[in-house]
Amino acid sequence: MSMKSVVSEKGQVTIPKALRDRLGLVPGQVVDFSEDRGTLVGRKVATVDPVAASFGIVQLGRSTDAWMTGLRGEEEPV
Repeated sequence: MSMKSVVSEKGQVTIPKALRDRLGLVPGQVVDFSEDRGTLVGRKVATVDPVAASFGIVQLGRSTDAWMTGLRGEEEPV
């Protein structure tokens, strides 16, 4: 789908609403721009590190030491 926008005197471009909606671009969203063989490429930057966001959400039901012992195939200490 092709959509057009005009570059302002300040170098600003309005991203068409349909495209903003489809890509989930919201006010304050960071967009990274680069050039690839003469083509302008804009990429939405993740605002939250996915690893940091998942930290601590898994409930193991036992201590980290016990979990690691099990992963190694060792017997759990009594």
